[in-house]
Order: sequence, then C-alpha cells, then structure tokens
Amino acid sequence: MISWLLVAISAYLLFGLASLGDKLFLAGQAEPKSYTFYVGILSAVIVLLIPFIKFGIPDAAQMFWSILAGIVYAGGLYASYEAIEKFEVSKVMATLGATQPIFILALTWIFWSSYAIRGTDILALVLLFLGSIIISFEKTPEITGEYLKITLLASFLFSLDYILSKIVFLGQPFLQGLIWIRIFTFVTVLFFLFSKDARKKIFKKQNMPDAKTKAIFVGTQVSGGIGNILQSFSIALAPIAVLPIINSLRGVQYAFLFIATLFLSFFFPKVLKEATSKKIIIQKIISMILIVAGLAIVVIY
Repeated sequence: MISWLLVAISAYLLFGLASLGDKLFLAGQAEPKSYTFYVGILSAVIVLLIPFIKFGIPDAAQMFWSILAGIVYAGGLYASYEAIEKFEVSKVMATLGATQPIFILALTWIFWSSYAIRGTDILALVLLFLGSIIISFEKTPEITGEYLKITLLASFLFSLDYILSKIVFLGQPFLQGLIWIRIFTFVTVLFFLFSKDARKKIFKKQNMPDAKTKAIFVGTQVSGGIGNILQSFSIALAPIAVLPIINSLRGVQYAFLFIATLFLSFFFPKVLKEATSKKIIIQKIISMILIVAGLAIVVIY
C-alpha cells in the first residue's frame, strides 16, 4: 500500500512544481485546441522507451481499452482547457479536484461492483476531499450553466480515464500499456489538423523572450510529464477500491503550491508576489491538517 501512496504523492508534488512554473510562465489565456494538440504530441515522447522494454501488441480487447483511454484522455484535456480559457483557472481546478473523486467512486462501483471500499478508506477519502476543497477555493465561484457543463464534462472524462487506464494496466505491463494509451492520445489530437481554425492556432508563432523564460517552460513541462507518468504508475499499483483516494491526494499538490507560493512571496517578492491574509493562511492550515489526517489513515489502515 505504501508504494502506490508514495508514488502518488510524488506525482502530485511534481504537479505542484509544474503549477508553480505555470504561475511564473503563463501570461495569457489558454488556447484549448493548441494546448491539447501540443500536450498530446509531447505525450508520445514516451515511445522512446520502446527499445528498452519488452514491448508487444496487446490482444483485441486490450487494444480497444487502450484506444478508448487515449481518446478519453485527449477529450479531458480539451474540455479542461476550454474551461480554463473561459473561467478562472483556480476555480476550474478546484471544481475538477472536488468532483473527480465522486465520479471515480461511482465508476469504480459500475466497473467493479465486487470491490467494496472499506470504511477507513471512505473516511480517508472524505478527509482528503474536504482538505482539497478548502485549500483550493479562495472565493465562492460564480456558478453558471455553462461553467457546470464544461467543468463537469472535463471532470467526468478525466475520471473515466482513471478507470480505463486501470483496466489497461490490469491486462498489460505498465509501460507497454501507458505507451499504447499515449500513442492513441497522439493519434486523437492529430484530428485537430483537419480544422483550419485549429491549424492557425497550433502553428502560430509563440514568443518566448529569454533563456530564463525558456528554462521555466521546459522545467514546467518536464515536471508535469514525469508527474503524469508517476500518477499513471500509482493507478497501476493501487488496489481498485482505492482509486478514488489517489485522486483525492490532489490536496497534496495544492498544499505544496501554497507553501511554495508563500515562501516565494515572502523571501523573493520580485519573483512571485501574491496577496495573503490571516484568514487565507488559517484556511490553508486547516485544510492541510485534514489532508495529513487523511494520509495518516491511508498509511495506518
């Protein structure tokens, strides 16, 4: 149990580092098709591992699940970037983090009804869930029909990707399964090239002013990429019943991001400066206590 937990926590620490890089790097709004295209293309870099592993072609059923997982992952990326383009990124990510454990729990029961989640796991899930909610929400978001439609769609697709990935990892070696999923993610995003509007956004020139900015960008992408692989590995290692808990560990990412942001704001205000207040700090501390309590239950029981 500890192995998948450590892998998952490591993944979210890297996601937090990537988020910090985004804070320092991003200066404009996301372009959903362009972002999805390049993330999908970059995800195929994992095929470079093929010469170093035992790689094969799965049977028809596993190939089907791999194709579906690749398509669903690309769809989740696109839906999330659509939401980020239209609404505040912090609120979108908070909504995704809040609703995904619920979707994953429901989908787990649908796909594997024989796997019952234990009472201690439910308690840990609730604590991690509450900690993630409290630490990620800074203000009450404006809820509209459009907001709910796009964010819940993204949340559902990412949750379904968890389940489909687990099915793939149950039937194939981890790296082989992940490579096939990312190959089909790559193939899926290529369909954007059939749209004239998408091609304009994808191939327009991007300005990256200096070496420092480029370094931040590269570091952000590397952290996010490794984090994604570790998250997939934790899904492969974890028992089916605790899949919702893996997603609820996202609170670790929020906690790390808050601590890092607070540190930089205090000691290096020229690098990053964010407004904080006594109320916000107390809110974050309470959430981190809940997250630590949830992690303790997972480890002990």
